[in-house]
Amino acid sequence: MTQAASSFGAAASAYAEHRPDYAEAAVRWALDAAPGPRVLDLGAGTGKLTAALGADVIAVEPDPAMLGELRRALPDVRAERGSAEAIPLPDGSVDAVLSGNAMHWFDMAVAGPEIARVLSPGGILAGLWNVVDDQVDWVAELARVSGSAAIGPRDTPSGWRAATARLPEAGSPTRFESPERAEFPHGQLRTADTLVATLSTRAGMLMLPEPERSAALDRIRAFLAERPETESGTFTLPMSTCVLRARRR
Repeated sequence: MTQAASSFGAAASAYAEHRPDYAEAAVRWALDAAPGPRVLDLGAGTGKLTAALGADVIAVEPDPAMLGELRRALPDVRAERGSAEAIPLPDGSVDAVLSGNAMHWFDMAVAGPEIARVLSPGGILAGLWNVVDDQVDWVAELARVSGSAAIGPRDTPSGWRAATARLPEAGSPTRFESPERAEFPHGQLRTADTLVATLSTRAGMLMLPEPERSAALDRIRAFLAERPETESGTFTLPMSTCVLRARRR
């Protein structure tokens, strides 16, 4: 696990409170080609995606603080400590492996074969990412003001397409068929304060030295206070849930 990936544990409760869920249509599309109902949520975090996956889901998460939040929120879900590179499940034990905003952290040279191992024949690997819609003017300006620590190159639709261009083939070119990609409209109801709180949970923000982090959050607050779309009350942050889906050979 990289330093960036391991930064989330310190903000596990804020992550659970403020990170968005995933578009229902995106989750359905990720699963509709699976050969059966058994699903693994890999890199499950605090359970944002796990909650949408139904009764047969197993959650695996490496960070103990994130896993604790998941178990607290979803006590009836089987939740195990493990990683994409060392999955604590038997061979062929699931029909789909889903990952919410986490696959980019995986070392696919190791994780690709490991994911293929736990998938049944013809099983599905799908990654889901929530990104902001920078085709909307004020969101594009928010991204500029926030800086790449808060809204990075993978956090917009075009950036996501570029950043995932070699997933999941990287490191495991013979284990999965060519991936399909789809994007689904989504949104998150926010206030200025809760949007600042959401952006503060991004890995880049968590890794900034405190003076830089505080300055970045102050810039975001000032911008939101000036924009008519966000200056008062609640508003919807325009987003998409982007999905990459590939079948195990």
